[in-house]
Amino acid sequence: MKSSAELRTLLRSIDHKGYPAYKSLTGSYQFGSYILSIDHVQGDPFASPSSLHIEILHRDAGFPAAYYDRDYVRIALQDYLTRRMEEQFAAFNFKAKGSGKSGLLSISRCGQEVLERSACEITPQKIIVRFHVGFPAFGRTINAGELDKILFDFLPRCVENGCFARRQDAKRLKAAIDLAEDQHAIRQYLRENQLVAFVANGSVLPRKSGVSDLPMNGSVPFTSPASMEAEIMLPHAGLIRGMAVRRGITLIVGGGYHGKSTLLEALQMGVYDHIAGDGREYVITDDTAVKLRAEDGRSIRQADISMFIRDLPNKKDTSCFSTEDASGSTSQAAGVIEGIEAGCGLFLIDEDTSATNFMVRDEFMQQVVSRSQEPITPFLERARDLYEKAGVSTILVAGSSGAFFYIADTILQMDCYQPLDITARVKALCKEHTAPRTQAPDFAVPVFNRVLRGNGHIAGGGRGGKIKTFGMDSFSIDRETVDMRYVEQLADSEQLNALAHLLRYMTEQVLDGRKNMQQAVRQTYDILEKKGWEPFCSSYVPCGLARPRIQELYACLNRFRG
Repeated sequence: MKSSAELRTLLRSIDHKGYPAYKSLTGSYQFGSYILSIDHVQGDPFASPSSLHIEILHRDAGFPAAYYDRDYVRIALQDYLTRRMEEQFAAFNFKAKGSGKSGLLSISRCGQEVLERSACEITPQKIIVRFHVGFPAFGRTINAGELDKILFDFLPRCVENGCFARRQDAKRLKAAIDLAEDQHAIRQYLRENQLVAFVANGSVLPRKSGVSDLPMNGSVPFTSPASMEAEIMLPHAGLIRGMAVRRGITLIVGGGYHGKSTLLEALQMGVYDHIAGDGREYVITDDTAVKLRAEDGRSIRQADISMFIRDLPNKKDTSCFSTEDASGSTSQAAGVIEGIEAGCGLFLIDEDTSATNFMVRDEFMQQVVSRSQEPITPFLERARDLYEKAGVSTILVAGSSGAFFYIADTILQMDCYQPLDITARVKALCKEHTAPRTQAPDFAVPVFNRVLRGNGHIAGGGRGGKIKTFGMDSFSIDRETVDMRYVEQLADSEQLNALAHLLRYMTEQVLDGRKNMQQAVRQTYDILEKKGWEPFCSSYVPCGLARPRIQELYACLNRFRG
């Protein structure tokens, strides 16, 4: 390893040379209490910025071991440090001058969720912070003086203020760790008490706008119905109260614009922890929950959808069904089966984004089109068996059919953003009406043994395939595109970028034509959990990856047409 003085000497030696000479800086340099590594140098000042990282030993950083000795607090500390470095970089961004991206200083921009990111990684020995720098130039001529400012003035100040315990607001830091421990305690409470979700009283569920995930000012704070209220003693926040949703089938009804979908959206993102001030800090959902919806046009590979669709007119086998262009009902049927395969314990469904003929089929329609002529068994007739025989609960937003009342264990009515438990009243009304058919015969959980063959030629081998991420909608590996826009529980485009790296690795290293999908996904995710990001990246780990859940890895593989 070289010294910082050697870096400065090398930097001066390439001043005013052509931009490619910057590549000679690649390597690691000792800067006092931290090591600076230049991992990748951009090709010119207008290209994607250069990738760098710093490493700080724990004895130098000074954070208590209790802040990183368990996964959930470690992730909270990583998130805290990433946000601190983002604050520091903002003060120096583009203060060094030049062409194109010259002077850029950036790190992952965190949202409301606390995610595990490659931007900050804490190992048992050290803290690693990855970021981007735009190496300065005038035209395409190196401006070493401006990069000297960044590396020897701006960056040391950012590192000192952002990564060392002695420069942190101790109360703010402790509050972030305490919140993570409280959120973990709620998740434990859910598991121990047969619950799938908890929404604390006082939570703010509505968001500021369709393009802002910040809490809406002036919103009605959430208040639990008395019949569903639970008390949880948290290690730091103390006693909190809120709505506890039990396992089984929960129906959410109410008039338009009264908050049904808002509650469901809060629950679907409750699989992640949220930062203080978000309003949903104590909205916690079973972390295996999957949001289901119709996805016209998606691909399906070897899925056993016979639980919902069978006896097709064209005699196609639905116990091993594939298509490049699924209908809404077929895609949603596949979503249920794929969710079970992915270990889902809770389905979240909004009627507004579901295929009507998949969800329910009323008696009048069955009189017109007989059951023998209809290949679809609706979700209504499978939901109870899904819970009682497969152990998968459902939270369903419904507004068009009262048939769901007959299968629900709990019925909530949203009234001006407040939930009312109307279960007893509705069950009494059900006795006054003829019950629809709510259960179909021949329920069986599929045997999951899908075996997919890899496609190593996509990346040319060696994890060399070029990855592009298109916001929250899709990504491509070379020219193979994966459409993820309807996978609604992705919280950040960095998760999409990570999925691309994981998928590329799987197609080249894991899918060998012998392992089934569950084995392949589990192997890949185990590597991520034990070895971190490095196995999935070619020559260096970039800033800009965020860990997806294993359920999103399944969703990604299921939508990959390659």
